[in-house]
Parts: sequence; structure tokens; C-alpha cells
Amino acid sequence: MGTINRFEDLEVWQVSMNLVSTIYTITNQSEFAKDFGLRDQIRRSAISIPSNISEGFERDSQRQFVYFLLIAKGSCGELRTQLTIAKNLQYLNEKEYKKINEECFSVSKQLAGFIKYLRTKTDN
Repeated sequence: MGTINRFEDLEVWQVSMNLVSTIYTITNQSEFAKDFGLRDQIRRSAISIPSNISEGFERDSQRQFVYFLLIAKGSCGELRTQLTIAKNLQYLNEKEYKKINEECFSVSKQLAGFIKYLRTKTDN
């Protein structure tokens, strides 16, 4: 991996920003928009992902960066749980749920890979 000077250049940050846009679009629809509690919580979880990536990137150490990437990964898990709740409440149909859940799982896998890479790099 080449040197990256800005968190905006990280692919995982970019795809997590796309996920936030998807979440905002879907939570503006029908019954979902009326469930203020779940709508706001699912948005906060989604926003937490790129926010923690960027905050960690701007910290002083690689160890802190990994810590914030782990928080972002945790937010992905939280988001996936909330997506399941939304599907169970029929705010999302099966197709919407699968698409967004897969997108979220993909971000989580990217974060896991990045964390592993950084930990390996730190150990050397």
C-alpha cells in the first residue's frame, strides 16, 4: 500500500460514506421516516463508521488508528442489527435489506482486512 496522506483517499472511508448516503435515502421512506428512534439510531450507527475512520487517521499513532477502526467495525455490527430490526418491522423489503446488509458486511470485511494489515505492519 502506498502512502496515503488524507483519510478521504482511503477506499474503506469512501465506501462507508456511500453506505451513509444509502442509509439516509432508505430511512427517508414511508414508515421508516416516522419511526424517529430507529431512524435516528440507524443513521448514527452509519455515520459513526466513516467518522471513526477519519478520527483514527488523524490521531498520533497507528495503535490509536487501529482502535478507531475497531470502533468503526463495531458500528457496522450495530448497523447490521438495526437493519434486521427494520426488516422485521417491515420498513425494508427483503431485496433492500439484502443489498444494504451486504454493503455493510463488505465495509466490515474491509475494515477487518485493514486492521489486520496495520497490526502486521506494526509488529514488524
